[in-house]
Amino acid sequence: MFGQHAGAETSEQIGEASAGTVEPSRQSDDAVDEVDGDTYRRVGQPLSTACSPHRCDINVGGRPLGHEVLPRHGTILAAAIYAVCIAVLELSVSDYNDFIASLWVQELIAGTDRTTTLLVSGSTDDPFASPGSLPVIVCWMGDVFGGAGPQHADLVLGRSDVADLTATSERNPLAATTLALLLRSSVDASVDSGLVQESAAYSMLQAGPEFATWRASVTRQAATADEAQPSVAIERNDGTIMITLDRPHRHNAITTRMRDELCEALTIAVVDDSVREVILRGNGPSFCSGGELSEFGLRQDAATAHITRLAQSPARLLHRLRDRVTAEIHGATLGGGIEMAAFAQRVIARRDTMIGLPEVGLGLIPGAGGTVSLPRRIGRQRTAALALTNRRIDAETALSWGLVDELAGD
Repeated sequence: MFGQHAGAETSEQIGEASAGTVEPSRQSDDAVDEVDGDTYRRVGQPLSTACSPHRCDINVGGRPLGHEVLPRHGTILAAAIYAVCIAVLELSVSDYNDFIASLWVQELIAGTDRTTTLLVSGSTDDPFASPGSLPVIVCWMGDVFGGAGPQHADLVLGRSDVADLTATSERNPLAATTLALLLRSSVDASVDSGLVQESAAYSMLQAGPEFATWRASVTRQAATADEAQPSVAIERNDGTIMITLDRPHRHNAITTRMRDELCEALTIAVVDDSVREVILRGNGPSFCSGGELSEFGLRQDAATAHITRLAQSPARLLHRLRDRVTAEIHGATLGGGIEMAAFAQRVIARRDTMIGLPEVGLGLIPGAGGTVSLPRRIGRQRTAALALTNRRIDAETALSWGLVDELAGD
């Protein structure tokens, strides 16, 4: 089973279209458009190339084109006419290659407030161009969620998964597109370089409008009295150090204090060569439900937050210790929980484990090393599929993907 879609309200804890837009006349080979509010979604066959004008007097997205030369290719013309309204295009491989190669499309996308999601289908044997730095989300329409697809697609989904993707990307287009671009561009980066790129992108989004909207929508909880207790417990038995995340009443959500205490515990293993094994686990019903929502966005200075995140980085220390680390996960293992665990050489999951990357729903991206650790285990396409659909997967699926190495008790 692939688990279930996670609603925004539980994502971390268990844890405008212009009035001047012109709709082109229907052609015999056009598919019916779907309209959702002010968003147009062109389905199936694009506009016939036979109807593509050389010049025309139309108003596109509120700006007149006068006698500008429009592209002859029907798909690119459709994008020009829809302008900032367009959200989703379904394309053949050939039309996709033409679309991303067009300078016209690049100019239209720049500065818009929409995510352009390209749903591409066809034969995996056909040449499939890389979208490069073009700010689009390229989804290959495969047979199943997280299945096989062309190398340059950002993610692979089945037809039934598309609604989850579009819901996420239309709600927080900046975060969704940033994640696709980051995963696409950091595929060959070292772990250290990847962590720098991730943190920079995360900090940028922290200062953005989507995260601000999410922050304004949630009620912050005051710290409880037992927050004065340590958040991380350390036990040593000969050459083994057991590090336990110990905020069970909050499903071990990561606070600033927990992060700092975890770094201190991991540093012991780094400097002590007699430590042969590090076991990372969580106390209570969950391994780790991700970041503590009540602390999100407390630091107003995103630039300082970027430097602090790199300086106090459990991800960097876990990577340095990776050959000696075993992560034992269970229950809610979300966001930063699975992002840290994935750095371990061995991940053992109980059968009640549920894994997800909910950060895009908050207007952010994974920020605890997940864009580095997960792609090294399951590839960037499956990482993107998890994050951009806000789906959760169970332990069996994680085992089949290689995100975990063993199911406890087997």
